[in-house]
Amino acid sequence: MQHSQQNKNLMARSSSGTSTLLVVVLLVITFPIWIAVLAALFGVIVGLFGAAIGVIAAILGACIAMIVLPFKLFFGWGDFHFPFFQTGNGFVILLLLIVAFVLVQKGRKTGKA
Repeated sequence: MQHSQQNKNLMARSSSGTSTLLVVVLLVITFPIWIAVLAALFGVIVGLFGAAIGVIAAILGACIAMIVLPFKLFFGWGDFHFPFFQTGNGFVILLLLIVAFVLVQKGRKTGKA
């Protein structure tokens, strides 16, 4: 009876040692894969964080542009260029924008009727 108990303890110790050795070998072999996975996750997290900062900065820039644009148009502050012509008078640009908006709205109304 004592002999069978010793065999069980030896077997348990042997299988425990084998599983520990197997785990160590798997960790050593797959170590580069784990490093790559962790680096990829770090890159994704940092990239998403950078994208969030970029979106916030773009929204802030658009808000500031909406505040500054009327002053730039009315008082001629800054250097305002359109692709085909230059003008220092913001009223001309504002008038062109209003005319374009009215024409588009009339086109939509006549197209639906």
